[in-house]
Amino acid sequence: MTQNKFNPLYILLFFCIITTAACFAQKKKNTLWQSLNTPTQKDTSLNDYYNDRTLRYSDYVYKKSIKSVELRDESFVLSQPILNLGSSEKLKLSFDDLNAGFRTYTYTFIHCNADWKPSDLMTQEYIEGFAENNINEYSYSFNTLQKYTHYNAAFPNNSTRFTKTGNYILKVFQDGDADNVVITKRFVIYQNKISIQAKVSAASIISDRNYKQEIDFIITHQGYPINNPYGDLKIYITQNNRWDNAKTDLKPLFVKNNELVYDYDEINVFPGGNEFRFFDIKSIRYQTEKVYSVKIDSTGNNVTLYNDEKRTFKRFYSQPDMNGDFLIKVQEGKNSEVEADYCYVNFFLPWEQVFTDGNLYVFGAYNGWQCTSDNLMKYNPRRYGYECQLYLKQGYYNYEYAYLKDSATEADITEVEGSHYETENDYTIYVYHRQQGTFYDQLICVKRINSMKDY
Repeated sequence: MTQNKFNPLYILLFFCIITTAACFAQKKKNTLWQSLNTPTQKDTSLNDYYNDRTLRYSDYVYKKSIKSVELRDESFVLSQPILNLGSSEKLKLSFDDLNAGFRTYTYTFIHCNADWKPSDLMTQEYIEGFAENNINEYSYSFNTLQKYTHYNAAFPNNSTRFTKTGNYILKVFQDGDADNVVITKRFVIYQNKISIQAKVSAASIISDRNYKQEIDFIITHQGYPINNPYGDLKIYITQNNRWDNAKTDLKPLFVKNNELVYDYDEINVFPGGNEFRFFDIKSIRYQTEKVYSVKIDSTGNNVTLYNDEKRTFKRFYSQPDMNGDFLIKVQEGKNSEVEADYCYVNFFLPWEQVFTDGNLYVFGAYNGWQCTSDNLMKYNPRRYGYECQLYLKQGYYNYEYAYLKDSATEADITEVEGSHYETENDYTIYVYHRQQGTFYDQLICVKRINSMKDY
């Protein structure tokens, strides 16, 4: 009789090995999927973004229910938060609380030096009147799926006036608890005591000429004494009102009579970047140029944009933009502050390789040029690209894709967007002066220039 070669024990062992291998493979696949969608070491702290109550001297939102924060000149919706001391200008703060209902919000001010660290001035030395004020102007959303309460406050006012120039932090807190911080926003107050002649040009260094923009300027201080221009002055240059990549520590190259010449080749140079991407959701009744679809379901308004593309090595194409800014606006309504609804906006950027030493973000003024867990892009291996969903109020938005390396503090826009010297950008030059015997940096001049107009 022929002996059976298939021992039941061997068959059982074979199936155990196959099952174990399959489980291991699935576990490895799940681990890879999780690693692709988990922020790297630099960004692990971002998971606690809204739980961290540490006061930051930068634009920051501390509660997830707070959206659409704006601080602008009351007379112009696309302005920077800049005040001329002693003028009639006012800044207007506005924001939405998605928890709806009414809450007591209070605002106050912190004076800072040029480096955005608190100065040694006492509150009564830079504020005349009340140091704290309640936000009493509020209104409820009307005819929107997302219910919210909109808050407004304008300053200076009859209760509060400023007496010193310099950098300021607007601090908003809840229920009278100064430690229960809701919002911090930067703004500046200046008084022109000197004058600046400035221009923007292609970089002087040949290898950078096609990619970067150079800002040269001359300070004239006729009638205003500057005894030590190398030690008493601090110069900051920002691009499109971003502070993370501001140029600092600029010293005059030449000093002659009442002129200080800043004409360098490297330290005053910015990547030109590219014209900003945009989308229009002022109306959700139809699809605009960059909108692929609009759907309304139980979750709310869902907007999907057309897939974006990598522009690193593409030729430059000029198009009008708002240099990264945004405008809250609803087309079918009279009062956008309370009639504009919120939408889930979906972004997708095809990308074959996964970044292992940093992360991609949807970048723009809409969130104060921040890289947070909210605008972090996650890699989807099934679609071979990065995706992100933002909850935004109806309006018109500029944005770009920024790459932030681990341990870096300055976001890089050239990795995805490319860089061209022809790009239109706004630049602002801030001149701070620490007079001998004083304990703070006063802002003695602000000069705003444009790469297309001032060259």
